[in-house]
Amino acid sequence: MNIHEYQAKALLRSYGAPVSDGRVVLKADEAKTAAGGLEGPLWVVKAQIHAGGRGKGKFKEPEAGEKGGVRLAKSVEEAEALAKQMLGRTLVTHQTGPVGKQVNRIYIEAGSDIARELYLALLVDRQTSRISFVASTEGGMDIEEVAAQTPEKIISFSVDPASGLSDFHGRRVAFALGLEGAAVKQCVALVKTLYKAFTEKDMEMLEINPLIVMPDGNLKVLDAKISFDGNAIYRHADIAALRDETEEDPKELAASKFDLNYIALDGEIGCMVNGAGLAMATMDIIKLYGAEPANFLDVGGGATKEKVTEAFKIITSDPNVKGILVNIFGGIMRCDVIAEGVLAAVKEVGLKVPLVVRLEGTNVELGKDIIRNSGLNVIAGDNLADAAQKIVKAVKG
Repeated sequence: MNIHEYQAKALLRSYGAPVSDGRVVLKADEAKTAAGGLEGPLWVVKAQIHAGGRGKGKFKEPEAGEKGGVRLAKSVEEAEALAKQMLGRTLVTHQTGPVGKQVNRIYIEAGSDIARELYLALLVDRQTSRISFVASTEGGMDIEEVAAQTPEKIISFSVDPASGLSDFHGRRVAFALGLEGAAVKQCVALVKTLYKAFTEKDMEMLEINPLIVMPDGNLKVLDAKISFDGNAIYRHADIAALRDETEEDPKELAASKFDLNYIALDGEIGCMVNGAGLAMATMDIIKLYGAEPANFLDVGGGATKEKVTEAFKIITSDPNVKGILVNIFGGIMRCDVIAEGVLAAVKEVGLKVPLVVRLEGTNVELGKDIIRNSGLNVIAGDNLADAAQKIVKAVKG
């Protein structure tokens, strides 16, 4: 689960991290009052969307101006005008894709003097199963670009959970970032603060880009991006309350309410499969035969008729779907349940695209009989390769 920058900063501020004062604005007429509550003479007006690259992004609407989603204002009136330009507009960045995201919230923050921009992040390293720190002197840039062009400017290390975090880790970050004097001590304290927040709130990633050194030598968190482990949200009611459903794909949101593992993709063949491994294999074989999957969808081993029905409805709600492949290997999941769910969904939403169904495993003959006697125009797949070839052929003509 992702949250907005202003929410991330509020969370870090509650842990004692050095964060600028700011106000969130939901309506343009609130912007002047919000800016007036902050010290000038400079204000930063930031579009709030769940995507990076806002500063370099472009708005689709010409009324929003040519500047990106992060702008500077030299008066409260200018801050208000900038907020009016951005609210309700669609911001396109390298992370949103060409569709972009609508800006429904603006964050107005007190300006900061910057001497240096640094990069600092915590994430879960899947190779070591530990929390890792990533630091670079090249703050303010895309870390992927830094990694590609100057990888020597990035240091990373993991923390052994048995011994835990120590001042040594903080000093290692400070020296890697070239900090001196009081900033070293501040960095040690900040590293402890971030690690504490990361572990207590079950975060997946905490990225500060940039972490700035001000002219007086002090550190400040100028931007923050946080994502949480969705499987642990039940432990944190305060974090769950920060969820902004308007930032999520409507299909993925609907799937989450029925405990379906769904991820929208850009292809034309919708997939409904049981088991993550089989779902990955199904997407691979669709690509092998010359088409692209429109989604990843794992209905799980204990799916009910109702869940299967909802899964089918979610797939058909995607206008990019030109064909559907149902691939079920019945172990815990029974093939007849899948068949009944597919029929119920088709009766409710209709079937306007080719449908190929491949069933194997528990109650497979019963499942096939249900499909065969349904009167639906369903193409049967004898095995995975056969089913994939048939749906690709049906879609490609």
